[in-house]
Amino acid sequence: MEEDETELRNPFPSPPSHYTKYTSHNLHLLQLLRERAPDALNANQSEILADQSNVPDWPLVQLEKPRVDWIVEEPEAYYDVFGDRWFIKEKIPSLAELGGNQLYPSDPSEDRRPALLSILRSLLLTYSKLTSSLLAPPPVVTSSAPPDWQRHVEWITVLSQNLMAAANDLRPIQARGNLELMMNRQLQLRREETNLLHSKCDALESRLKELRGSVDRSFSATVNSHPSSISLINNDAQKKSLAHEDLFRWSEEVK
Repeated sequence: MEEDETELRNPFPSPPSHYTKYTSHNLHLLQLLRERAPDALNANQSEILADQSNVPDWPLVQLEKPRVDWIVEEPEAYYDVFGDRWFIKEKIPSLAELGGNQLYPSDPSEDRRPALLSILRSLLLTYSKLTSSLLAPPPVVTSSAPPDWQRHVEWITVLSQNLMAAANDLRPIQARGNLELMMNRQLQLRREETNLLHSKCDALESRLKELRGSVDRSFSATVNSHPSSISLINNDAQKKSLAHEDLFRWSEEVK
């Protein structure tokens, strides 16, 4: 039994011993048993599968998959993995459920700030008393009463446990708040990047307009100052187009 418990808690446990039962032949027998007897739990598999060979003496229903719906229907549904128990519904146990002395309200909807302020004031006062008790002279040897500093240390431990437990109860709220802040920051960054891209595009568009305007003005000035050069350029273009047409016509005739 101790070896099985140690194996369950092993970070890399061996497969369970009944894994060898999941053979193709046994799974086929289980399927036949389901088809021939809907109520396989109370059926006599030896009689139902009498025409089959190598029918095992252990119940074939052991090969059935676990019924998750049965687990979920339980009031406190849980499952065991590697020797540890995990609950289906995540729940943070309160300090009282863990066996501690809880000094703040258990109901999360109730305002805990007055209780936490009282715990903080008590913690500061107890710490002050602890320093005073440490400066006090040592007790008499015959005295059986515990020293004052020991009582103060125990009370400080209880108060600190309450503060830490209350802070842990607020961690889901803190996580949601941090996630909301992170998503808002990402949205703000994307908006800033989008505005930067729009401004760059507007600057490029205005620059292109300026370049087009300068080219049009220079071309108009050239036309007005040298009209003969424009006509020569047009004549040369016509000649080149005619020369190309003659060349294509000659190549067709040669073919």
